[in-house]
Amino acid sequence: MMTKPYLAAAAVAVAALVVLPGCASKPQPPAWEGDARSSLDGFMIDFLRGDSAAADAEFARARRASASTGRFDVVAQAELVRCGVKAAALDYDCPGFAALASDATAAQRAYAAYLDGRWQGLDAALLPEQHRAVVTSGSLAGVADPLARLVAAGALLKAGRITPPDIGAAVDTASSQGWRRPLLAWLGVQEQRARAAGDAAAVERIRRRIELASQG
Repeated sequence: MMTKPYLAAAAVAVAALVVLPGCASKPQPPAWEGDARSSLDGFMIDFLRGDSAAADAEFARARRASASTGRFDVVAQAELVRCGVKAAALDYDCPGFAALASDATAAQRAYAAYLDGRWQGLDAALLPEQHRAVVTSGSLAGVADPLARLVAAGALLKAGRITPPDIGAAVDTASSQGWRRPLLAWLGVQEQRARAAGDAAAVERIRRRIELASQG
């Protein structure tokens, strides 16, 4: 099970939520910030393990807490956390941020473009630190955080730049963390590629893993 410190680090890796403007210097952060962060933590746990209903409920609470500030950038940042976690499981639907894009910051729009595979003309310097080298190298090398690695893999796949070793790394990362939803998504990618290559033995092996991971 993921601990709170781990989840805080994961949130930073996804979208740097914990450094929202105006919050860093106060000894006691405002209640909305703690509520939003706690609910985003819950959303990530539930989404990655495949509990959609619980994840949706947690995110609704996080968005409500963020919206209490009346700030577009704060709500956009929460939406980007959701977009990033979904991209880790190859779900690129991101309507919540799209509705706020015109009021978002340049860095937020750059991160959304990165997740969506729109890398042409993208200023990598605007991205969260762990993702900058992904754009320039086209590789997961150097992305240490497990969730950030899966987010980066999702972005690489969407951009059409992912390699078979990085697909394997995504599978291994999701498997080692016990994150059922992204594991099933990435095993599906492996299965499609094995099928396209005519590798019946690999297809059968991957199908058995999918069946096992789908249990429970």
